[in-house]
Amino acid sequence: MAGRHATLADLIDAAAAPGVAIRYGARVIRHADLAAASARVAAGLARIGIGRGDRVALWLPNAPAWLELLLGLGRLGAVAVAVNTRFRSVEVADIVGRSRSRVLVLWPGFKGIDFLGILGAVDPAALDRLETIVVYDEGEAAAHLPLRLAGKRLVRYADLAATAAVSGGAGTAEDGAAIFTTSGTTKAPKFVLHPQRSLVDHARAVAASLGFDAPDAVMLQALPFCGVFGLSQALATIAAGRPMVLTPAFAANAAARLIDAERVTHMNGSDEMYHRLLDAAPAARPFPSLRRAGFAAFNSDPAEFVARGDARGVRFSGLYGMSEVQALFASQSPVAPAAARALGGGTPVSPAAAVRVRDAESGAIAADGVAGELELRGPSLMAEYADDPAATAAAFTTDGFLRTGDLGYTVPGGFVFLARMGDALRLGGYLVNPLEIESHIESHAGVASCQVVGARTPEGERAVAFVVRRPGAAVEEGDLAAHCRAGLATFKCPAAVVFLDAFPVAESANGIKIQRAKLRAWAAERLAV
Repeated sequence: MAGRHATLADLIDAAAAPGVAIRYGARVIRHADLAAASARVAAGLARIGIGRGDRVALWLPNAPAWLELLLGLGRLGAVAVAVNTRFRSVEVADIVGRSRSRVLVLWPGFKGIDFLGILGAVDPAALDRLETIVVYDEGEAAAHLPLRLAGKRLVRYADLAATAAVSGGAGTAEDGAAIFTTSGTTKAPKFVLHPQRSLVDHARAVAASLGFDAPDAVMLQALPFCGVFGLSQALATIAAGRPMVLTPAFAANAAARLIDAERVTHMNGSDEMYHRLLDAAPAARPFPSLRRAGFAAFNSDPAEFVARGDARGVRFSGLYGMSEVQALFASQSPVAPAAARALGGGTPVSPAAAVRVRDAESGAIAADGVAGELELRGPSLMAEYADDPAATAAAFTTDGFLRTGDLGYTVPGGFVFLARMGDALRLGGYLVNPLEIESHIESHAGVASCQVVGARTPEGERAVAFVVRRPGAAVEEGDLAAHCRAGLATFKCPAAVVFLDAFPVAESANGIKIQRAKLRAWAAERLAV
């Protein structure tokens, strides 16, 4: 909006044209339908007492209702608290309780998960501020739900969404809009609070920069809305006025069919998602309509991953994002050479964004090509860590840049992400990206995959390699030690090699990630022995 920052209501109302916004199974929802539904939901939420600044927890999989609620809350100036559907009683109690959410929205029948039973196991004291539970369903035995649960009022989403809409709304661009949880050095996850302004400004920048607004663009929306990876993509698709093909959860076979049937042109995902998708598609070049496939490499060697895509006609492009600046903050060009597309980072989507690197030793701003901590500023930046002023103050520099905790370096026009600073290794006095060691070990014929972490010893930090063998391979620790000595500087050679059947993983809102913290604990135990 010229002269002022836009609100979520502005975003959907501007897109409220005859075009299709969502294809969800057999349902076709137009932008005007989504705008009208969000206005009705806003009225229903207001009727049960939700207003500016109130928090509503969304414990939902991908469904049109998720977006209707977010946009409806935006009209009221209220805040959506994103809760991963994989979370269970302890996690839900912490997030809903600590966020002081007054309403919790859930889908009891989704995938047979006993959401109400999980909620019933929560200590009532943790939910003392929760007043209402809104129950969403898609026709599966909702009539048998109790009228109350643990002293909370139950309201059916269908009734909430049937409320007559009222004109206008209290929401402003500076009102909080969404809270995402993010892990950190503290036991409890921090609450990343984004205002309406940052969500909308970023959505419009992504749509323009990544081609979501092309006349034939169609987005596959399989990433969950409860993470910034999924929500940033969805809001950018709305900003572009183009359709998204929405699935409640990612299933590779179904996603492969949808890409073909709907002629999907754009999608983003984790390396794990794409590996499953390619495995599910037997054709040599299975997805001819797909022209932009952004990825985050959580578990694979990015170069090998991109090479696999190229061999199948899918040009993967590296991305960069985090909860604090949203997903899709930067992207590599899909027409760049494979080596560039394999890198995390790229060109920021917003011309107003700024990136710099601070040298970890001197504290000075580093020149292009010199690795250090990435610091970011731009319109996609969070407002704060909600309810944690100390963490917020520590996260920002005095001139407004976010300290990311990520290792990288700048290049003309952009930057390259290397690793989390906690994953980077200080070996022999040098800062080393573990990927360098992992790639060398994976070049051995007997190695299927490798993860390298650091462990503290009296002699300083040492690398420890965790390795999954190729099926039938008889490679042993001595073989890999010799392989490393032949190709790496001595200080980079792992102090130990540990063989695993599989890496420990956890499923987050943004994809399956290897639990490197668990590997670091195992590495410390191994070196102590």
